[in-house]
Parts: sequence; C-alpha cells; structure tokens
Amino acid sequence: MEKDFVLVFSTSENFKAEIAKEILTDNDINCVVLNQLNSVIPSIGEIEIFVHKNDLELALDILKKLKN
Repeated sequence: MEKDFVLVFSTSENFKAEIAKEILTDNDINCVVLNQLNSVIPSIGEIEIFVHKNDLELALDILKKLKN
C-alpha cells in the first residue's frame, strides 16, 4: 500500500467502487483501488478505496452520499 494512504470507502459491489473512483478522480483526488473480492465466491471480500491522508476529509465529504 502506498505510504500515507488511508481507507476512505469500501464496498462489495463493483459498480459502487467504480462510481466512487470516478467521483474522486473528477475532483482531482488521487486514489488507489484494492479489490479483495474472492474470485470463487464474489460475495466474500470487499473493494477498498484509499486516498492520501491530506485528501481524506474532502474525499469523505464527497463520498458521503454514495455510502447511503
């Protein structure tokens, strides 16, 4: 994992992870996506999105509607 990156969003649904990534990218926030879904049983695991700690507050604010 990149140094100084923190978890900002996680989901088990691919489409939500892609939306979150696009929203962050559109707002000039660099992110790292880590797909930990099980390839045999896709309902096990999560897709996690990390941002630099300096962007955390802004990223959380931007993504709060998507989490609901």
